[in-house]
Amino acid sequence: MPEGDTVLQTAERLHTALAGQVLTHSDLRVPRLATVDLTGRKVLDVTPRGKHLLTRIEGGLTLHSHLRMDGVWRVYAAGERWRGGAAHQIRAVLGNEVHTAVGYRLPVLDLLRTRDEDKIVGHLGPDLLGPDWDADTALRNLLADPDRPLGEALLDQRNLAGIGNVFKCELCFMARATPWLPVGALPATTAARLVTTAKQLLEANRDRPTRTTTGPTPAAGASRTGTHTPAHTPTRAPTRARPQEHLYVYGREHRSCLRCGTPIRKADEAGRPTYWCPRCQAGPTP
Repeated sequence: MPEGDTVLQTAERLHTALAGQVLTHSDLRVPRLATVDLTGRKVLDVTPRGKHLLTRIEGGLTLHSHLRMDGVWRVYAAGERWRGGAAHQIRAVLGNEVHTAVGYRLPVLDLLRTRDEDKIVGHLGPDLLGPDWDADTALRNLLADPDRPLGEALLDQRNLAGIGNVFKCELCFMARATPWLPVGALPATTAARLVTTAKQLLEANRDRPTRTTTGPTPAAGASRTGTHTPAHTPTRAPTRARPQEHLYVYGREHRSCLRCGTPIRKADEAGRPTYWCPRCQAGPTP
């Protein structure tokens, strides 16, 4: 499931394959862009912003894409067989003499002037993996509506950008709070540590092929190559997970909680699954 860590990895792959190269093939397969031809233009860079991807192209243009639940960009060597899905699922193709990037099942694909990027990403809160990260601002945003359920507040990209459903569930577990607890009910120290932990988790997973929340994460403020320490949680840390257990609660319905052994529960809300431990996490439930 694409979240801030996945989007950053995707941006880095696209940047490596496309940046600095002139497009020799361009095919945008959405009705409003069907006549657009970007061939002959150089790709300048590919930048992530929260869960948005901004591919900046010579001539002051930006191709904006968003992966949402199941969109994906694949990069192939020139002439390599594409394997990311059926042909009718392809929404964008950008190719040069060496690589071809293919966007599958992209629910959002827009072309705009680079100077107008703020119209689509200007509303976002501090980016957990971006240069604009500001923990104090993120915390103020998160607590601005104290009656709002914690899970909703974490998912709202206007508060802090980069958290998706997986990290939402994992962060609520680490805070020992259900996703339906009003965010204002969190102790002040827990709320502050939750923001710090969110940053730690996404930083730790920015280079991992498999998303993991049960393993070591960087200490707050440490560089990507610095010493790693266990993830800080607002209360007693969970017991050490078995090697195959990459997540504490997400996707683990009916399996034993890694902290207390109680079966993990699941609720479906508007097609979005939420997982929690009914013993470890305090607060209202559906």
